[in-house]
Amino acid sequence: MKNSTHAVEDHHGAQEPLQTDAMDLDTFSRPRIRVFIFLLLVTSLVLLAVAFLLWWVPYVGLATIHEALPAVLAVLLSCVVLVSLGAVLTLLFTILRGKNLFFNRRIRGVVIRVLFPLLVGVGRCFGIRKSEIRRSFVAINNQLVMTEAQQVSPEEMLILLPHCLQNHDCAVRITGDVHNCKLCGKCKIKDLAMLSKKYHVHVAVATGGTLARKIVVDKRPRIIIAVACERDLTSGIQDAYPIPVFGIFNRRPFGPCFDTDVNIDLVEKGLKTFLHN
Repeated sequence: MKNSTHAVEDHHGAQEPLQTDAMDLDTFSRPRIRVFIFLLLVTSLVLLAVAFLLWWVPYVGLATIHEALPAVLAVLLSCVVLVSLGAVLTLLFTILRGKNLFFNRRIRGVVIRVLFPLLVGVGRCFGIRKSEIRRSFVAINNQLVMTEAQQVSPEEMLILLPHCLQNHDCAVRITGDVHNCKLCGKCKIKDLAMLSKKYHVHVAVATGGTLARKIVVDKRPRIIIAVACERDLTSGIQDAYPIPVFGIFNRRPFGPCFDTDVNIDLVEKGLKTFLHN
């Protein structure tokens, strides 16, 4: 992603520029974004075909009731198609240009609530794995979150971590308070706890979706940096909306949910991007 400057609103509504450094984020890789765009275009064609069929099938029957009804139905469906295509084009330009266009937060909501379930179904028809679609979804979500470019104070940010980052042999309970960590260095919890102290941001460890939602409700952050697998990031982004979630995939050298890892530099770059200078 190229360096860009965005205008953001502070608590008093004033605009201030936000400098976004070029971040070498694996979640922004072009192949993953291309998957999303491909599925988005295919879904648009499918919706267009469905709209045509909804007009054409009842054409003969409607004409027998009143000769003007087919034309009325055609106008209504055309309006639906134009609005849908307009939303798709706006989303595509936002993704490709990396800039905040009209109603960006609403676009993110449409992607999260409507498009993702549709794209999963379309992807299955093309043999695209659900995990790949999830990765593409997280990449697009991250780009939309970046285009919103919110800057917040440390107390308004939350780093949300999965319990599987903790070494499996560790007997210390960090779910309630990550600062209980003894800083032995056997897992990345040490580095994340130190980042929390360095930038004065909340960091929490969740053992599942229910606890993660409770943490979000209790902390009430304005932005979340979440580390998890594809499935948990996807569900977390959906559950947290409208709170923006910047997702970072964990690494799984020993398989899922066991002694996982994370790129600490990526987490710190996220902190620097969204925190007030």
